[in-house]
Amino acid sequence: MCLGIPGQIVEIVDEANCLAKVDVSGVQRMISIRLLAEEGLQPQDWVLVHVGFAMARIDEEEAQLTLAAVQQLGEAYRTEIEAFDTSSIV
Repeated sequence: MCLGIPGQIVEIVDEANCLAKVDVSGVQRMISIRLLAEEGLQPQDWVLVHVGFAMARIDEEEAQLTLAAVQQLGEAYRTEIEAFDTSSIV
């Protein structure tokens, strides 16, 4: 199962290549923000992350509600966090 998980942007690492570091449930990874290049994303913004890409900008309330719902999925949530933890964009 593949899930979109809320992540908070920690840092815009490479603006030219649209790369940002996000925090997803305590796991920090580099993701592409290219699909949202026109959004003007900044640190502290929340995005919905799927397979290493920010798919949508969301507000903090939506992020918290989504995280709570996803955590109720149990094993699927843990598997997704493990996959996120072992992935990287270089």
